[in-house]
Order: sequence, then structure tokens, then C-alpha cells
Amino acid sequence: MSGDAGALDRAALAPYLKAHIPGFAGLSAIEKFKSGQSNPTYLLTAASGRYVLRAKPPGQLLKSAHQVDREFRVMLALAGTVVPVPRMLHLSGEESPIGRMFYVMEYLDGRIFWDPSLPDASGNDERAAIYDAMNATLAALHDVDVGAIGLGDFGKPGSYFERQLARWTGQYRASETETIADIDRLVAWLETHMPADDGRVSLVHGDYRLDNMMFALDAPKVIAVLDWELSTLGHPFADLAYQCMQWRLPHASGFRGLGGVDRAAVGLPSEEAYVAAYCKRRGIGKIDNWTFFLAFSFFRLAAICQGVYRRALDGNASNPEKAKTYGEAVKLLAALAVELIDKKS
Repeated sequence: MSGDAGALDRAALAPYLKAHIPGFAGLSAIEKFKSGQSNPTYLLTAASGRYVLRAKPPGQLLKSAHQVDREFRVMLALAGTVVPVPRMLHLSGEESPIGRMFYVMEYLDGRIFWDPSLPDASGNDERAAIYDAMNATLAALHDVDVGAIGLGDFGKPGSYFERQLARWTGQYRASETETIADIDRLVAWLETHMPADDGRVSLVHGDYRLDNMMFALDAPKVIAVLDWELSTLGHPFADLAYQCMQWRLPHASGFRGLGGVDRAAVGLPSEEAYVAAYCKRRGIGKIDNWTFFLAFSFFRLAAICQGVYRRALDGNASNPEKAKTYGEAVKLLAALAVELIDKKS
């Protein structure tokens, strides 16, 4: 094992886990998952079974980033609801055997679909059922009574988009590397088309997409929603628009979108049908200001990409080509958003 995975000291970790997780025994191997989570995630193999450990990255971190304790808290709270999450087993303190906070959860054996066009599904019927299950899970998440599960203080209620636009505009300006006319147009449009707060507040995932959930091996059934790092109390339409925004991105790009894919030919719902199914499940007539919610999603993702790009430049990126793709992604996202608002105008 190399790199960060080697930093997990099995000899130090084994007695700690045995002392803190009922039934845990015989830690024999630690393997880092290769998929790119910002919080490094490991498979633990032990005599008592398999487990998953998710940790903060090593080194100095921004105070608001990599809060694995928030992830642990939200999944622990959701355990008694219809939203499927892995069982939480232990949350460490910062002074842990690996020198940083981590949590351990149960290992689930299932399927993760990395390509939203679902080439690995058994056929059009299964593809349609997978998307319907994803839709039903999102509606169920937004219907959770946050007060009843102890998450009433998990974020600030109200004025979600106003606060988020201010936050991400600030983040973008702080990491700006050049003037992009489309970004300036987009920010100005969002500021002048801000819808009135309608009072809707739900637990939102923040990164709700196909590859952040696990499906059963033998059925189009969601068995776990993963990666809750960006979860908070917010407006439910932010999750829905973020997912639909992702599908508008080019399929060939690193975003793995559905842009250019003939959805009907492969059994996938149109955006309109997907949104209508969500509204029906939640008893909502229709969604006003849909263009705003989509345009905001494009800007939020552009701001995130710009931050990654700036950090890569400041650190004399070890992989300049990869860093460059983040800078190009910002321009792509801004152009797609401007195209969207121009159609609305």
C-alpha cells in the first residue's frame, strides 16, 4: 500500500477499534478506495467482517471543510427514516490513533453507477427503474421531519439562495484568476432574478447524484446514499436542480453528464418527466423559477471548480494538465448557464 493509505497504522488502530466497536476483532488489512472523495475512505478487513473508515485528510485544513463529524451525525440521525444510509458504528475525536478525526460505518455490498447513461444496466426497464428509485429517494429525503430526528439546528433556516449566492460569489471572487464575461453576466442575472423565499426548508444532500448512492446487486433499489459532506438545511429545489444541471453537462466531459445522450432510446426519463415525478411524490403543483435554480447550480459548481483551479495554481500544481481542466470547466459551466438564461429571456 502506498501514499495516504500507508499512514493508517494497523497496529495502533486495531486495539482502538476493538475497544470502541462492539464485536470488532482481528483487523488484518486496510485498503484505500481509489474513487476521488475529498475525505479519504478505506476498506477495513477484519476477522469480524468488513467495515468502512472515512477520515479527514492529513495536514492543515480549512475550519469549515472536511467535517466528518457532520457526515456521521446526519447519517446517524437518518438511520430511523426511510432514507437508506449505512449503519454508523463509531466517531473518533481529533486525537485518534491516526492523528485525525474519523468514523467507521458498516460495509455494504452493492453497485455504484459511475456513468449516468447506465451502460452496465440490464436494459431499458432497469435503467428507468434506477432513475425512479433515485427520484423516490430524493423526495423521501426532502420529506424527512428534521426536528423529529434531531437535525433542527443542522443549518440556518430561510433565505437559502440569497445566502448561498453571497457565499459562492465571495468564494469565486477570492479565487478569481481572470475576468470571465459569462460569469459576470450570470452573477448579475442571479442577483436580479432572486425569487422570494417561499419558506421551504429540508435536509439537503448538497451533492445528490447517481454515483453518490449505492444500489442493490440484484435490483434497482437504493441501499445507501453516501457522501454527506455538503449536507445542510436548505431549499429542496437546490438538490433537484443540481441533479438536473449535472445531466445537462456534456457526456464526454469529466462531469459525466447526459448532454448529447438520447435518453428516450436508452430508457431514461426526460428532465421534465423526472421533475414532474418528484413534484407528484411531494404533492407540489409545479416549480416556478426553475431557470433560476438551474442557473444557480451552474454558478455554484463553477465557483467550486474555480477554487480548485486557484489552489492548484497557487501550489504549483503537480499535475498542470489536470489543473487546467478545472479552469476550462469554469468557462464551460458559465457558458451553459448563460445559454440557459438567454433562452429564458
